[in-house]
Amino acid sequence: MTPVAIVTGASSGIGAATARRLATEGFHVLAAARRADRLADLVAGIAAAGGSATAVTCDVTSDESVAGLAAAAERAPGPVTLLVNNAGGARGLDPVESGSVGDWQWMYDVNVLGTLRVTQAVLPALERSGAGTIVVVSSTAGLDVYEGGGGYTAAKHAQTAIAGTLRLELCGRPVRVVEIDPGMVRTDEFSLVRFDGDAERAAAVYAGVAEPLVADDVADCIAWCATRPQHVNVDRLVVRPLAQAAQHKVHRVG
Repeated sequence: MTPVAIVTGASSGIGAATARRLATEGFHVLAAARRADRLADLVAGIAAAGGSATAVTCDVTSDESVAGLAAAAERAPGPVTLLVNNAGGARGLDPVESGSVGDWQWMYDVNVLGTLRVTQAVLPALERSGAGTIVVVSSTAGLDVYEGGGGYTAAKHAQTAIAGTLRLELCGRPVRVVEIDPGMVRTDEFSLVRFDGDAERAAAVYAGVAEPLVADDVADCIAWCATRPQHVNVDRLVVRPLAQAAQHKVHRVG
């Protein structure tokens, strides 16, 4: 039977790239996100390329919506063997002393509680498959901190803690836990969301960086980890562009 992969946050960026890549690896992809129109385009593109996917409208901040995703997984055409917890994002770049509580709450709900909700809902199906994999897309912000990033780094540190704790708790059961930590990735929306649609501030993040990572680079890492033999668990994969040696060390030209 065709293995099934669930990808959250699949309507754009890393999620969409991952859905397309996993389809080429032979998975039937349940592409989950809030924006049904974008999901429809994604699924159509996957089908045109010879792959197989189903769109599932899902808001990871809603218990009811995530329950609907779990129900869709039960109707999938094969065993659910892979969950990619990719939905997330950042809002603001304010210092802790003046940061928006609303922004912090949104980041925690989407990045952390979203991962929790979806993992809890899908874990029974992953375990039933006998060869499950959970991928948590965190960030290098989950390993370090930087000025103005308190809310986002707190959320990503929490995601990293979920991945590590879950790996311990699932030891002896047939489910791997993989953490992917990308550094600087240029996508269409991440920085625009962070800066509330300010295109100039969003572009400045990548100014002078000749080759930041792109979504397909991260999708490649996710697919590689997910397709290792089942006895191989890649605990953590940290990936940055060559120009970025650390959070604060980025080579820029011009």
